[in-house]
Amino acid sequence: MATRAGRVLCAALLRRPRPPHHHLHLPRRSKTTSAQHVAARPRDATFEKLMDGYKSLLKVAAVQDLLLASPGRSLPLPFLSSVAQKLRLNRGAPHFLRRYPRVFSLSPGDPDPAVALTLAAAEAARRESLAAAAGASFAVERLSRLLCMSPSRELPLRAVFKVWRELGLPDDFEESVISQNPGVFSLRDNPQEPNTHLLQLVAGGSGESPRFTPAVETWRNQELVEKKQPEVDEMEIRFGFKQGFPPGMRLSKNFKAKLREWQRLPYPAPYEEIGRGGGGGGRSRAAMRRLEKRAVGIVHEFLSLTVEKMVEVEKISHFRTWFAIDLNIRDLFLDHPGIFYLSTKGKRHTVFLREAYDRGRLVDPNPVYEARMELLQLVLMGKRGLVAPARGGPTSGLDPLEACSSGVR
Repeated sequence: MATRAGRVLCAALLRRPRPPHHHLHLPRRSKTTSAQHVAARPRDATFEKLMDGYKSLLKVAAVQDLLLASPGRSLPLPFLSSVAQKLRLNRGAPHFLRRYPRVFSLSPGDPDPAVALTLAAAEAARRESLAAAAGASFAVERLSRLLCMSPSRELPLRAVFKVWRELGLPDDFEESVISQNPGVFSLRDNPQEPNTHLLQLVAGGSGESPRFTPAVETWRNQELVEKKQPEVDEMEIRFGFKQGFPPGMRLSKNFKAKLREWQRLPYPAPYEEIGRGGGGGGRSRAAMRRLEKRAVGIVHEFLSLTVEKMVEVEKISHFRTWFAIDLNIRDLFLDHPGIFYLSTKGKRHTVFLREAYDRGRLVDPNPVYEARMELLQLVLMGKRGLVAPARGGPTSGLDPLEACSSGVR
């Protein structure tokens, strides 16, 4: 896991909080109706149950990064208590650590108790780090694909840092991936934001960018060969996306007709070169529909590049203008429930690629995902199966966690 990410997180915790980012909203919806749109979305119990575990895993991973970045891979308990609010540990560090005894261990320290990872959690972190490092060549392709979806073939480095874990990049990817491949990537100062950099894709000898095939084409080619549904014409497959709706969602005839029409609509593919304005030929209704479908194609491809085929909406929003998407990202997910699923668990909006999951697990897992699932299992087990010391027995007395939370040393 990330020593660099831990250092970045440590620095962020000590900085003053930034003012909240205000998203743009589609003209046809006010903020109130947009919130109602979220509340009225069809629920999918499988994804909601999955997110129940993930919301805890995200907090555990944040603390884990801090521990791995610290000298001796441990931290004084009072330090974690001091940053608990910024880590979203709402009931304090002692209560949080007590919930996950298979992930965190406490040992005597001088002068304060020290928090570290258990052997099982440290092993899961080691396996994830090794899997990410072993996939450095795949990391080059993922970053190249990401850059090719930008009309300018460049992206803010800070935006990439926000999704390094989602993309399965090594924690030192700036050195091990970007710097080690000067013929593929370059960095330049961002003229719009002082002291920040833009990551650029270096053109080849012919001056052309690499040619990539979107992930959705795999499904389309398979459908064209097998033609499972004879009533579906070729145009619906050539420009369509795999659809899978939440259980119990009623699909009216009108909805099905509009969906069939949308599936047949041609659109600029994610890696197709277009103007910096996003292409589409003006602002006619037909052009706007093509631009919307292009946006669907881009976020579909973005999610396909991630380890777990999921990402926080706030994080992907940092790429919106660079991908020339002139739409509200969250509303885009809500408008296409057959392709994406939006969860609001854990006071955050997280989007899943529906087709990538079956019964709460990835259809096509990878080594980084499997290592994270090991940590998730430790999180989900909580205290189950652990025997608490008898009250009044030899181990009784003031719990170090209680001592810290009570101000006792």
